[in-house]
This record gives sequence, structure tokens and C-alpha cells, in this order.
Amino acid sequence: MKNSPEIQSERLILRKFTETDLPALYLIFQDKDVNQFLPWYPLDSPEQARSFFEQRYASQYVQNQSYAYAICLKEDNVPIGYIELSMKEPYELGYGLKKEFWHQKIITEAALALIQQLKADHFPYFIATHDVRNPRSGGVMQQIGMKYQYSYEEIVQPKNQRILFRLYLLNLDGHHDRQVAHF
Repeated sequence: MKNSPEIQSERLILRKFTETDLPALYLIFQDKDVNQFLPWYPLDSPEQARSFFEQRYASQYVQNQSYAYAICLKEDNVPIGYIELSMKEPYELGYGLKKEFWHQKIITEAALALIQQLKADHFPYFIATHDVRNPRSGGVMQQIGMKYQYSYEEIVQPKNQRILFRLYLLNLDGHHDRQVAHF
């Protein structure tokens, strides 16, 4: 089992977040536009970034297997976004990117690199969902080969908003008849 092995692509380094990344992590997670469609509120302070790092990333890095990455450009290795895969079924993919890097296919490139690592590690499948008001995220899912499965509505906490989600699936193990139930 591997714990967030470093991955490189043409333009990117996917690596673990470290404590030295807290200022960059704060810049990613404090932006209201970047976090608009995420289930949590934007961070309010650098202190919240430390707590967020400890709860969301440091706790994953002590597990036997995790795929939780800072997305960094090779030119400076500073986090500009994140991509991660939950280790509980149904293995949900999540990602986010600083606004100034939108529309450059960075998330697509990061996801394709992650998929290669998942295949090498014999990972079976994963899902991803997006708010229907965020079709660009669905576009990423389609570009990396995910297939639309169904839509569902859910009240998301802590924002207490009713959201219509679209769920996509990517089978990595050849079981193309796999069905993933709403979780």
C-alpha cells in the first residue's frame, strides 16, 4: 500500500501538503469563488488553515494508503490547488484550484496523472459528483473518461443548502457493469 506517492505530469507535481504549505493552503481554501460549490465554508484565517491541514491532510498521511495531494506547478512546487480520493467506498474524487489557474486544464492533467497511479496500484473504481450549477467540474469528469450515472438531491451541511448533484463513475478494473448507489 502506498501513502500519497509523489506523482509528476508534464506541468505538475502532485505531492503531500506539508506545514510549510499552510500559507498556500490558506489562499486556496479562503477564496469564496473557489469554495462556492464545496460543502464547507471558506477559511477565515491562517489559524483555520492549520486546523484544516491537520484534520484533512495530516490525518490521512498517517494511514497505510491515501491519495491526498497538493497540486503544484513544476516551476516552483507551490500548491495552487488540491486533488484527493477518499479511501472509503464509494471512493470519491475531489479537487479545487486557485481562480487564476482556472481554464488551463490543470485539474484535468492532475486527475489523469492520479488515474495512472490508481491503475498502477490496482484501484477498482472511483466516483465524483458536481453541483449542477458548476458544469465545468462535470466537464473535467467527462474529459478524464468518467461516465454519468445519475442525479440526486441532497441537503449539504454545514451550509444547509439543497443541492442537485450529478454523479459520475470511472471503472479502473474492467467491471463496466458496476452500479454505485447513492451514498
